[in-house]
Amino acid sequence: MANQLIRIFSDIHYGDRSSQVRSISQLAPLFDGAETVVLNGDTVDTRIGPYPRRTAELREEAMAFLTRAAPEVVLMTGNHDPDLSGLHTQMLAGGRIFVTHGDVLFDNIVPWGRDTALIQQIIASEQARYTGPDAGSLEARLEIFRRACVRLPQRHQVETNRWKHLVSFSRDTFWPPQNAGRVLWAWWVAPERAAALARAHRPGAQFVILGHTHRPGIWRTRDGRVIINTGSFTRPLGALMAELTPGQLRVRRITARGGAFHPGPTLAEFTLAEVRA
Repeated sequence: MANQLIRIFSDIHYGDRSSQVRSISQLAPLFDGAETVVLNGDTVDTRIGPYPRRTAELREEAMAFLTRAAPEVVLMTGNHDPDLSGLHTQMLAGGRIFVTHGDVLFDNIVPWGRDTALIQQIIASEQARYTGPDAGSLEARLEIFRRACVRLPQRHQVETNRWKHLVSFSRDTFWPPQNAGRVLWAWWVAPERAAALARAHRPGAQFVILGHTHRPGIWRTRDGRVIINTGSFTRPLGALMAELTPGQLRVRRITARGGAFHPGPTLAEFTLAEVRA
């Protein structure tokens, strides 16, 4: 992977009416000047849905843009695009930065969602079928989760009618009423869970970069690790990007202007310390 300028962001959710990205080309300024762009999951929904032709078209549009957008585009999987690639994690900066989508932090992937019970059933089924090596590894857990996500249905994500989408989105996200509490709980526990994940599986990582919960932010956890969530291109909280240059990691806001999305102001900057052997 090139070591000049690497940008990392996630949760574009291209094609979902909740996403602010109406044309994939609106993202072009985020790729300009970067040697490598890492898209950390939920780029486009590839799961089984009610409009398979539309799902295929959105995927094709996204891939056509991404193949020419930067010298290297690294597509990582999320729970909405579990088959977009075979990459579920990335280690950057000599192992100091650990990148993964973030759904692996939760045993039921989306604890605030409508499909929680269904997800638990499917994961149990995939665990029973799993025959790969080292069943307790992070790689095995992610493989099982991705197989489960392939079997999950799309809901509101590709609904094209504005009002039907609003009704479906509200039902999927806010019903039953306790789902709001589950969202807040997930936001609360995610940073420390990310640090625990790194301690267990990527102990040399000083930084963990996530998406998934759509809550952008930067947290320093009790063990000193820095957790960065790049948020989402869906409303209302917005998106961040991590920008990596030799020896430096910056976190920048993504701003919308002139009908496109641009690298915005720097929110934090970190010097990357050498990892001790």
